[in-house]
Amino acid sequence: MAQEMAALGFEWIELSHGIRITLVPGLLQAIEEGVVKISSTHNFCPLPTGIVHAAPNLFEPSSLDAREVEQWLRHTKRSIDFSAQVKSPTLVCHLGSVRFFWLNPARKLRAFPHRHPEVKIPDGLEYQALLTKSLAKLRKRMVPYWEQMKLNLGKVFEHAAMKGVRLAFENREKFEELPIDEDYAEFMAGLPASTPVGYWHDTGHGDIKETMGLLNHRKHLEKMAPRLLGFHLHDVDAHGQDHHALGSGHVDFKMVSTFWRPEHTLALEFGPRVTVEEVRESKVRLEALVAAAGL
Repeated sequence: MAQEMAALGFEWIELSHGIRITLVPGLLQAIEEGVVKISSTHNFCPLPTGIVHAAPNLFEPSSLDAREVEQWLRHTKRSIDFSAQVKSPTLVCHLGSVRFFWLNPARKLRAFPHRHPEVKIPDGLEYQALLTKSLAKLRKRMVPYWEQMKLNLGKVFEHAAMKGVRLAFENREKFEELPIDEDYAEFMAGLPASTPVGYWHDTGHGDIKETMGLLNHRKHLEKMAPRLLGFHLHDVDAHGQDHHALGSGHVDFKMVSTFWRPEHTLALEFGPRVTVEEVRESKVRLEALVAAAGL
């Protein structure tokens, strides 16, 4: 796997939340032999024993179930240890979600375009009314999940600092996932300056949230710029599906590139249907953007 990526011209790679435990010996050998270097890892990495598919939300720090939180803590600390072992400076993390039983407002938001094809989204008045109502329901229910998330994050900061690993909190694509985008800057600003954390921006997730009317992509990046550590770069097609090759969808990468800095990590993050040729073309597009940005 590492050799294939190196053959495509990548010296640095991210180890994702799809790394099975059985892949670890080969990866450690590849790193030791200098085949690749590790720019970042993504919680949980490696996956818990017995899990063989990508599972970044297998356990959540926002959970109200003490057993799940215990597993999140154990495997997050294990991922921090692995990051340090492979000399990755950054571990990308998800921060959980608000859980509903029967009345998740996200369902109506997802169904709205199909039920009301005549309404322009996100500007239509009927859609905006539903969005406002849905956000009010989310905020009303989120309080215990939000407090649980902040409490449990605090339990891994010291371990991350001791291992020399920064925790990069990623923006999310689902309506009910935390933090709510408009709260992100305030949440980050409330953390102590010495805390080994930062913000990780996913271009596909940002685009999806903009399409939903939940943020302005550029303005969100402007607010989060002081805490940025890196980016997941992938495109979104006309159907709202992400993890596509750069240039194949409607993400404004020229705009996004104005926020890149020399210290940031830029990771191409694609789905399995992206072809080898599309990976090569995306690499060329990315290198052109980096050059145009003067990095």
